[in-house]
Amino acid sequence: MELQSSSLPPHVILVSFPGQGHVNPLLRLAKLLASKGLLITFVTTEAWGKKMKIINKIQERILKPVGKGYLRFDFFDDGLPEDDDASRADITILRPHLELVGKREIKNLVKRYEEVMKQPVTCLINNPFVSWVCDVAEDLQIPCAVLWVQSCACLASYYYYHHELVQFPTETEPEIDVQIPGLPLLKHDEIPSFIHPSTPYTALREVILDQIKRLHKTFSVLIDTFDSLEKDIIDHMSNLSPPGAIRPLGPLYKIAKTLTCDDTKGNISEPKDDCMEWLDSQPDSSVVYISFGTVAYVKQEQIDEIAFGVLNADVSFLWVIRQQELGFNKKRHVLPEEVKAKGKIVEWCSQEKVLAHPSVVCFVTHCGWNSTMEAVSSGVPTVCFPQWGDQVTDAVYMAEVLKTGVRLSRGEAEDRVVPREEVAEKLRKVTKGEKAIELKKNALKWKEEAEAAVSHGGSSDRNLDEFVQKLGAKPVAKRNASHNHVLTESITNFSTSH
Repeated sequence: MELQSSSLPPHVILVSFPGQGHVNPLLRLAKLLASKGLLITFVTTEAWGKKMKIINKIQERILKPVGKGYLRFDFFDDGLPEDDDASRADITILRPHLELVGKREIKNLVKRYEEVMKQPVTCLINNPFVSWVCDVAEDLQIPCAVLWVQSCACLASYYYYHHELVQFPTETEPEIDVQIPGLPLLKHDEIPSFIHPSTPYTALREVILDQIKRLHKTFSVLIDTFDSLEKDIIDHMSNLSPPGAIRPLGPLYKIAKTLTCDDTKGNISEPKDDCMEWLDSQPDSSVVYISFGTVAYVKQEQIDEIAFGVLNADVSFLWVIRQQELGFNKKRHVLPEEVKAKGKIVEWCSQEKVLAHPSVVCFVTHCGWNSTMEAVSSGVPTVCFPQWGDQVTDAVYMAEVLKTGVRLSRGEAEDRVVPREEVAEKLRKVTKGEKAIELKKNALKWKEEAEAAVSHGGSSDRNLDEFVQKLGAKPVAKRNASHNHVLTESITNFSTSH
């Protein structure tokens, strides 16, 4: 499909880091923006694109209608040997290499669309692990925005840490509590763990801080959250930036699933989903859903204790056990034989559908933000088993602020194996008795709030419409080809004074 320049809608390029937890939220945003009448080009590496093409039958560089607009995919070569999966899995190698190659490739892509396709780029949007896209936008004088894929609470934590606005734990004082306006008091092991001095993941801290350092280059920080969920911290962060810079658009999955576009799934491993029929055969509120995401790795010893805890709590389970290669020294998880009969083990499932199923009573989760948003907005109580990064902060919110879950762990830094007796106790608390009733009531309240946010005229719906209006503020055809000035009056840079 070709578009005539006379009828060309604003053209936005979204650039994603090649990872499932990054691609999925940005693809949801791509669908939403396209549905509003924009021309969207979704870009990531060829290595990830090959997997998407196989699973989803994506046709590269082919425009497809989505709502009132269009969506297509374009991929660039990351410059690594095709079989060098080790380098792609090592952030310390991939990060600098991707920045070096990516800056050149995205610049070439923008110029090709402008000069050859006559489809000039109105805006660039990236997710945080490819913050160098902001540099490309600055060099080409194209407005840019970022989709923040963690909570606003975590955004504030990194922002305050980078600008040294409050005290954080140090090497000499590792147990300092952190008080940020708009947030509950966070103990030293409740801040995003990458900014604690004891973290072994300094490379992940640096890659996230790279985005914080570049926030002043963006005109909008889009967040997969919603106003009422994090009202105090959203209001506070909005006061540190020009009006409209902080834009909660979530839950993205809840809006995006109302659209129809089969090519926009970012998952790279989707075996046949046979668990829904099994869930249909189970009584209402009887199944514990267990999944620890695609990155965090839980020791086999801990898996055993959780398994026996489920057995001792006398509940059925649906458990996602990944079968793909997990990396150096990481063996695939195996459940004890005596536990297997109590439930169903799957390699993959549609988490959104599972959480919406009436037979699911609770979610044992690692508390990644995607999973947190899906649990909260599906009305499902949680047993929180965070490992690192933003997960420990998300667990605080679910257990103590939203009051929709209980904590089973304080994170990887706790350095202990939670015993089966404790697992069983927490599961009983969430599935039976007065506490379970209270948690479910709170969870259903937040489900209603999420639905209100994404409904017509809701806070997230309004924020999305206002963002789209900014993208279309100037006629694209009148843009100066050499300088790419598009949204000069309507876009104000994120404040650099804080």
